[in-house]
Amino acid sequence: MANSFAAIEIGKRSLMAHSTQINTAGHNISNADTEGYSRQRVQIKTFDPLYRPDLTREERPGQVGQGSSVESINRLRDELLDQRIVAQSNQETYWTTREKYYTMIEQVYNEPDEISIRTNMDKYWQSWQELSVYPESQAARQAVVTRGETLAESIQQRYTALSGIGNLINGDIEATVKQINTITKQIAEINGEIVKVKAMGDNPNDLLDRRDLLVEKLSGLANITTDTRDNDEFMIHLEGNILVQGHVARNFEVEPMTDNNGYSRVIWSDTKNTVQVSGGTLGALIELRDVDIRNEVQTLNTVTMNFADLVNDVHRNGIGMNNVTGLDFFVQHPFVTSVNGNYDRNGDGVDDHSYIFRFTGTNALNPQEKVGLEGTMTFSGKSGNVNVPYHATDTIEEVVARINDSDGEVKAYLDRENRLVLKATTSSAMENPDFVIRHVEDSGMFLASYSGILQGSGAENAYDFAQADAVNSLRGEFAVAPVLNPAGYIAVNDAVKGDVLSVAAAYPNNQGKSMIGDARAAVEIASIRNTNVMIGKDRTFDDYFANSVTNVGLKGEQAEMNMLSQNAIMDDLRNLRDSISGVNIDEELAEIIKFQHGYNAAAKFVSVIDQMLDTVINRLGV
Repeated sequence: MANSFAAIEIGKRSLMAHSTQINTAGHNISNADTEGYSRQRVQIKTFDPLYRPDLTREERPGQVGQGSSVESINRLRDELLDQRIVAQSNQETYWTTREKYYTMIEQVYNEPDEISIRTNMDKYWQSWQELSVYPESQAARQAVVTRGETLAESIQQRYTALSGIGNLINGDIEATVKQINTITKQIAEINGEIVKVKAMGDNPNDLLDRRDLLVEKLSGLANITTDTRDNDEFMIHLEGNILVQGHVARNFEVEPMTDNNGYSRVIWSDTKNTVQVSGGTLGALIELRDVDIRNEVQTLNTVTMNFADLVNDVHRNGIGMNNVTGLDFFVQHPFVTSVNGNYDRNGDGVDDHSYIFRFTGTNALNPQEKVGLEGTMTFSGKSGNVNVPYHATDTIEEVVARINDSDGEVKAYLDRENRLVLKATTSSAMENPDFVIRHVEDSGMFLASYSGILQGSGAENAYDFAQADAVNSLRGEFAVAPVLNPAGYIAVNDAVKGDVLSVAAAYPNNQGKSMIGDARAAVEIASIRNTNVMIGKDRTFDDYFANSVTNVGLKGEQAEMNMLSQNAIMDDLRNLRDSISGVNIDEELAEIIKFQHGYNAAAKFVSVIDQMLDTVINRLGV
């Protein structure tokens, strides 16, 4: 049976329980504005009743209650909702990052009409048209040179702007890697503290809040997943790789890539393998730099290289009023000094590759003529080689179109003498060089004796760049690949700027002189504007300008729409979480008033019991 002082113990427990509840509510209020804090509640249970099986019980049901006690202090959190937020956060930051940078890219392309590349190129073509009408005019020649300089400067400005964005993104990647390393280290340290607290039988509520906040921030930086093992070991994964395991965190590093403009590659510190990340801020930044900006720069380089190459090809064969010939109009810097394009790629001191940009066949072809041959051409592609078949009933025009429509990184066209030209495009894979033809092969005779590009058919006569003097397999002319990023250094030849009479508007006569009134070269250069010259997938220069602006605008619109959609989704999820875990000041104050009344009642109960005991002890014997 209960002793006389049991009621005092019941009152004491009630006072302690209500005091703990008031303190917890105060803790909630003080952290109402703390980021990541989850409100806490005290779980109260009835204290174990007084019951001894070996003692005689009264003939009544029930047990003598012993009041209440604090069972635990728990935080209010929906773990499934937390997992949804972690899963969605990386998409929100991914599209937010893309939208921010595409706004910058759009500003590069949204040039005022009077200074845009397209406007300057149009003026450049117009100057050649004017020269074709007035081939003896020195002023017309000066206009060609001046507008050529203006065009070159506008191309360089766009390249500089795009490269500047790429450098900015690269800096953000390095900063994001440091941020990820800092957060994962903090999470691992908190994991160790949580394990210690749980081992003592306590609930580390505030530590769990801090960890959840860091995990949410980390999920915004990369597309992570989390799970907890049976032994309470908390783990974070990234694309199937362990990022944090308990108190151990793996780190990232950055190392420069010589084949990507010196930009940094993100690698695992321990294995040195490239980090694969497809979401979050880091995933967006890597994709923006290595895909979006790289494609924009490559496309600009492609149009610049083809533009300068086509103009130079005509100008080099033309002649100026001063009877000077053989001059390039635009400066071109070859990647190697070897006339055969030989290059030491592995750096062992021995030439082991051939860097060639363009092949030109020896035979003039009729675009409408049927080839009358069967075979399969093989060209280097984005991932491995691609095959392009041709049939006896195909016309030359159809075969050229089939080459251009394939996924090969080699494009074709017929030059002014109707000779077949094969030229390299930019490479999709970073490990492969731009503007370098890597493989050309023909099982039949179309690329051999018919067009005069290869020495023969079959694999034994194929052109492959992975050897020195690979040009020995060619029959016609070839041009060495240019230095990386021709858009960054394109300029009018100093020899042409120094003497505008060197501008070649005519072709030399039989005596190698310029004839009065001859403007054939000027007409041919002006006609390049609307000629199918295959700038990557774009067939003309006008196609390039139309598609480049459209693609940037559409990608910017896509980023903005997806960002707004993800923002709406995340707002709903966070509002739902706040309704569960957030601190409501009014609710906490109401709880404090309730607990205060309970505390007062418990105190009154103790006071009454004290008076009863005083009566029993001090007054019954009187």
